[in-house]
Amino acid sequence: MQKITPCLWFDKDAEEAVNLYTSVFQNSEITSVSRYGETDAEVSGQPEGSVQLMTFTLKGAEFTALNGGPVYQFSPAISFQVQCKSQEEIDAVWEKLSEGGEEEMCGWLRDRFGVSWQIMPESLGELLSVSEPARTRVWERMLTMRKLDIAALREAAEG
Repeated sequence: MQKITPCLWFDKDAEEAVNLYTSVFQNSEITSVSRYGETDAEVSGQPEGSVQLMTFTLKGAEFTALNGGPVYQFSPAISFQVQCKSQEEIDAVWEKLSEGGEEEMCGWLRDRFGVSWQIMPESLGELLSVSEPARTRVWERMLTMRKLDIAALREAAEG
């Protein structure tokens, strides 16, 4: 059992976000949904019957999503790293998560809910563990990319 579970605080978009996330990743599912009742809706300012809390898994990892109002915003200071086996997987995940969001440098993106993701090839560690000057070439190539291109990174490593 996972001992630490990230909780994502949304204003009111938890259900939409969780539906997106569980549709993007295999081995993912919504495991529970709690809705605001009369009393807690009144206290929180959220509509009665709207989603309060959802638990879900992404690639087997547990998460919680909370509709807690506009008090807090997401920041790139915390992001989720997604290890992809192939360029096709990178392309598919990138396309779905970046839709309506913001593409950033070096494989980072912010989805339309403000959550930051790093979409990385599983081979990135190997590509960055090469000796100099190959490692510098990989870093320099990566710094020119938004969505990472495995073939271009391998080409940089090989010189």
